[in-house]
Amino acid sequence: MKRLAFLLLLSLMATLAVGQRKVRLKHADMLKGGQRGEVRVDRVIGNVVFVQNNTTIYCDSAYFNRSRNQVEAFGRIRIEDGDSVTVTALSLVYDGNLKTAYLRKNVVFVKLATATLYTDFLDYIRPRGLAKYYNGGKLVDTTNTLTSRKGYYDVQTNLASFKTDVVGESPEYTMLADTLQYQTRARIVYFRNLTRLIDKTPEKKTAVYRSGYYDTRKKFSTLQSGDMSSPAYQMTGDEYELDDNGKMYKAHGNVVMTSKEDKLIVYGDHGKYDKKTGISKVYGNSYAAKITDEQDTVFLSADTLISIESKDPRKKLLLAYHHVKIFKNNMQGRADSVVYLGADSTMFMFRQPALWTDGNQMTADSIRIRITKKAIDKIYLVSNSFVVSQDSMLNFNQIKGRKMVASFRKENIHTVMVDGNGESIYYAIDEKEEQTDSVLVKSRVTMGMNRIICSNMKINFREGKVNNISFYKMPDASFTPPHEIKEDQTRLKGFVWRAAERPTREQVITRKRPAKTP
Repeated sequence: MKRLAFLLLLSLMATLAVGQRKVRLKHADMLKGGQRGEVRVDRVIGNVVFVQNNTTIYCDSAYFNRSRNQVEAFGRIRIEDGDSVTVTALSLVYDGNLKTAYLRKNVVFVKLATATLYTDFLDYIRPRGLAKYYNGGKLVDTTNTLTSRKGYYDVQTNLASFKTDVVGESPEYTMLADTLQYQTRARIVYFRNLTRLIDKTPEKKTAVYRSGYYDTRKKFSTLQSGDMSSPAYQMTGDEYELDDNGKMYKAHGNVVMTSKEDKLIVYGDHGKYDKKTGISKVYGNSYAAKITDEQDTVFLSADTLISIESKDPRKKLLLAYHHVKIFKNNMQGRADSVVYLGADSTMFMFRQPALWTDGNQMTADSIRIRITKKAIDKIYLVSNSFVVSQDSMLNFNQIKGRKMVASFRKENIHTVMVDGNGESIYYAIDEKEEQTDSVLVKSRVTMGMNRIICSNMKINFREGKVNNISFYKMPDASFTPPHEIKEDQTRLKGFVWRAAERPTREQVITRKRPAKTP
């Protein structure tokens, strides 16, 4: 008895399974039996309705092959699959065994409340919830329009995949790619290969990314290995976090920011740009390179570099702070922090600043550099000013004062004016040339040490070295012969020789291992 009940249950289950596989003709205005070749088919005409499970097929006319469980439909075709998918077309072959619809001509595939797919060639594989096209298609929602040569749409995950000649359009940008995916419910674009974005705003920005995603609702994206550019700027990095709503843009890893107009390139491990405030920040092994009109390059490194944009030229700033180093072929510098004002081309150096030009070292409590016609014009040493140079006999020539102004000609130091509390030590050197056995022998001898105290003085330079000094307002001068010079008399108060701190080009631009994100 139990065995019989079990067999009846198996029979019922098999019958139900067969019933689920079979396509049923639910309605037609007219039905005609006939042959198509050697196969018997039913010709159905007018308001035709077929049903299989939760799928309903509507058409104007069809050939119904019951033995093969197949429908070939024509006219105004509509498929309703459950309560979320509707497909229309002009031609259809439906395989009931595979539960697959082969739709052609003016195909419109609609997933309720998500997106609409347009194509002339679509295969809809119902068991997998997969709609595939091969000869061009277009997916449209309220945010984007995406076209490609090939693609598929997964009904269950709402994930659309696009392949070959992918073009995405929105009111804000155009996307070009070979491979792209789009989550239609969440409105998220996934970049699976090299993708190019062209901004439609007046800034005309373009971007190229290797991979990542973009949330079109939140206007937030995380991207890898990209390049962003506009007519004025360019930025590259290994990773990006872009927040269009908050107008905050971040880059990490091998960051390079270029100002094309200013011929300025900034490097670092991390960078961020706040569009609301116009403030850019680069930090972690950061340095900047600026090309001058003379095709020379100024390099500046610091822990952090900040650029402040403004429509008012007087408010445009470049800030560098902590462990600042400067290198130029004819000038090097060091300070804790630097401020550059673009409006009047002036650079301020703070906290134990030092500058080196040729063989001269300049220090003060603060230093101001004025740039005219993109070349150094004057350097102002403010409070506790000191200029030191070492002659060929390794003596230290020194100039000290309350304030000093160094003037330049053709980027070489020309004069130094001392204003207040002037003091000077410089050595007289006798240079001789003697001819011995057809060999020219040069000799140098220290003749003595000059020490002068004077309120104001003027020092003239030739080829970077002291040529002569003029003293004003009753100078107090003394001369000490070489044999009477004592070591404690050879240094003015506050003397510090900082040659070991003079940065090289390699010290300024060499990058250490990437810093961790704070």
